[in-house]
Parts: sequence; structure tokens; C-alpha cells
Amino acid sequence: MKLLKLTSLLLLLVTGCVEDSAPPNIVFIFTDDHTARALSAYGSVINKTPHLDRIANEGMRFTQCLVTNSICAPSRAVILTGKHSHINGQLTNGNRFDGAQQTFPKLLQAAGYQTSLIGKWHLQSDPTGFDHWQVLIGQGPYYNPRFLIPGDTIQIDGYTTDIITDLALEWLETHRDPLKPFMLMYQHKAPHREWHPSPRHFELYADETIPEPPNLFDDYSHRASPAAEQGMTIARHMNVDDLKLTPPWSMNDEQKIQWEAVYGPRNIEFREANLEGDDLTRWKYQRYAKEYLRTVAGVDDNVGRLLDFLEQHALAENTVVIYSSDQGWYLGEHGWYDKRWMYEESLVTPLLVRWPNQIQAGSVNHAMVSNLDFAATFLDLAGAEIPNDIQGRSLKPLFLGETPDDWRTSHYYQYYEYPGYHCVERHYGVRTDRYKLIYFYNRDEWELFDLEKDPLEMTSIYDDASYGETVTNLKAELAHLREFYAVPEDQRPTGPCIPNERGAPIPQP
Repeated sequence: MKLLKLTSLLLLLVTGCVEDSAPPNIVFIFTDDHTARALSAYGSVINKTPHLDRIANEGMRFTQCLVTNSICAPSRAVILTGKHSHINGQLTNGNRFDGAQQTFPKLLQAAGYQTSLIGKWHLQSDPTGFDHWQVLIGQGPYYNPRFLIPGDTIQIDGYTTDIITDLALEWLETHRDPLKPFMLMYQHKAPHREWHPSPRHFELYADETIPEPPNLFDDYSHRASPAAEQGMTIARHMNVDDLKLTPPWSMNDEQKIQWEAVYGPRNIEFREANLEGDDLTRWKYQRYAKEYLRTVAGVDDNVGRLLDFLEQHALAENTVVIYSSDQGWYLGEHGWYDKRWMYEESLVTPLLVRWPNQIQAGSVNHAMVSNLDFAATFLDLAGAEIPNDIQGRSLKPLFLGETPDDWRTSHYYQYYEYPGYHCVERHYGVRTDRYKLIYFYNRDEWELFDLEKDPLEMTSIYDDASYGETVTNLKAELAHLREFYAVPEDQRPTGPCIPNERGAPIPQP
């Protein structure tokens, strides 16, 4: 009997060691245009995200996750390749991603992982490196979407955020290989423009006033000229689709009836008010902000469904859950919506990571990290070799509470899409913990911000003589980073841009 008990104990210990050494599953939850300012884990004063907060409370929250190019398709390409836009070829949304190149999903497959991609893709070419994929066609609508699958398309009725989750849970439950570790890229279109919420959230915030950012009425003085010449202001550039003055085109009859019951009376009241000037801008901000936050609520609900599934199916303990967005977003700051700029609201993206028994619950990391680091991180978590040509670094040591002594202290950014939507001029720059230097290279105009003294980035101090040494040092660091990342001079043609290319007059009563 003693021998039997001893043998059982040894088997239990050996089994436990095998389980502990098994490579973790990875669930990468990815949204589109979700600003950290609309996450209660980051201290939001305008909404609550309890299920996303679970990841932060049970894991690690990063305060300085910076993107390399703040626009949808280029950000996704950076994540897939671990390389800057000028290397992976995805400079703008208009490029077609070269799926033949090296990507981390292909490397994970080679390391024995089963890979799955469900939701938004937005890279024009078909996904490669995935054992299973179901992706929205282009940006995809918020209601009754069509999905591309290998060799075919399918349409599913319902609300897109819910549907993407349904498909992800279906794959986890019935299609994955339980003998292999998996990498699931679970990617939402929300909260991308035009911010259509689920009918269950139509009334959310209806009786609330969303706090305005202090620079909602920014006049763009004291900065380089591009800040004033863009086409993404709430006051001048939003259209009827953005402001929900007509029902979304993709709704079915039942959904339109639900929509009209709620939005119809609100829109009559708006037209009868005949608002002008700042009053009209404030109304637009409230309508826009509430719609955006309602779509975020849909994401939060569905992240909760996924987290519950992992726990109910005994997958949570050996699964790394990572939450991020393709970039940040302007929720009225500087009077804007959209992204693209190197200013903080679009440069910083949320990053939350949960890894039970590895990451200290409720921890906060202030190191300067980037979406450039995600590919190397996924490979490192899987125990796979990280190719030398990947430009990012693994975040795994940071997850474990160990920041390497040679960790970066500066970050390189470059934006290329001009002329294009919203007319944001091309620029590159360097950011440190305290300073940000931006160069609008086709205008030969510079900006410098002291983020400690001017966190809203309202006044450039580039011409302030007292910051002369800072400018010199930052220009040297910028030159170093461009050489380090092998950044060529931008040779793409430029030209005039019409700033209100998507604008439309608001019908008056």
C-alpha cells in the first residue's frame, strides 16, 4: 500500500511538471481604435469596462505601449511581422499586405501551434499562416456582416461584435486540436467609425452628459501648420452617418424598427433645436462620444464571454490573454476624432496581459513598449526562436517583472498617408519619457513638446531657446533611430488634400 501511494505521488509530480512546462495557449484580443481613455482600467471618467478590467486586475497593465504608425492596416502589419512599415511594405491603408513574407503565425505553426484568426483583418490579401480563418470583408459593417472564409463567403445575421465572439467560442469548443497549444487572434472591428452599438446598448448614457476634454475647442495655435489643416474635426467634418441621423445601411427591418424607436425622437428634438456654433459642436460631441462608448460596451461584454469560457473549460490557467488595439484614438481631444498623429491620444494604445501564476496580479508596468514587440513576444512565449530580422523585442521578461538594463528609452514613429482621408501631413519623430520631437518633413516644420509640463501638447517649444540643448539631443537620437531601423527617405509623391472629403452637410429642419 505504501509503495502504491509513493508511485501515485511520483506520477502526480511528474504529470504536474509536464503540465507546468507545456507551452501556453495565447489569446490575442484586438480592437480597432480603442483609446486607453475609454478603459476604466486606465482611469476613465467617462465609462466602465469591468470585463477588460479583469485582465488588468488579474494581470499587468502597461502605461506606455506606443504604436509605430497610427493607422489600421499598417499597425496590423507591424504586429504580424515585428517590423516597421517601411520594411513590411504596409505604409498606408491603401497597400495590399504581402502575405508571402515572414510572419509570427507562420513561425508559431512551425513551432507546433494551431493558429486561428477570427474577425477584422483589413489587409486586402487573404490571411496566411493560419490553420483556420474567418474575417470580415474590408472594414465590415456593424450589423449582419459577411465573412471571408477560404474559398467562399458567408453572411451571418446579428450584431458583428457578438458574432465575432460566437465564432471564436465555436472554434475553441469544437474545432481546435486539444493536443496542440493554440494562438487565437480574436479581432473586433469595434469601436471603429461609424460607431454603431448593439440594440441592447441604444439607451446607454442616454441620461448622462459625457465630460468634455479640456481642449475640445482647440484653435491649433502655437504649433506647426498641419495641426490646423487636417480634416478630422468634430465641428466641421463629421457627417450624417457619424451622427446617427439616418439608420445604418446594413440593418435588417427588425433592427431598423428598434433603431427608429430610440433615435427617431432624439433626431426630431435635435432638428427642432436648430443649434449653431459651439452649441452644435457640443451636441455633436455628446452624440459621437456616447455612440463610441456604446460600441466599447459591446466589446467589453464579449470579452467577458470569452474570459468566462476559458475558465469554464479549464483553459484559463495555461492561457496568456493579451488585450490591445491597433492604435489610440481622439475622443474629442484637440476637437478631433480619428487617429494618425504622433500626439499622445493616438500614439498610446492600451495593453493588458493576464498570465496566471506568472504575471503578478494587479501589476503596472511603465516601460516603453510597442506593437513592434508583439511578434517577438508571441514567439518567446511559445518557446520558438525569434529571427534576427524582427525589429521588436520580447515583452516576456517584463511580464515576469524583469526589465532588461538595455531596454529602450526612446521610440520611433512615422506616418505616411498623405494625401488621404483626414489630410494628416506625413511626419516622423522620437518620443522619450519626457519629450516628443516631431518633424513634418514635407513642410520642413518641427514641433517639440515637454510632456511633463504640457501633457495635452498644446504649445510647441521647438523655437524656445531654453530647450536648444534638448532639441540637439533629440535630433541626434532621431537620426540614430532612423539608422538603427534602416529607415529610407520617403519618396512617395505628395500633393494637395481636400480636408472634408468624407464630410456632408447636416440636414436642417
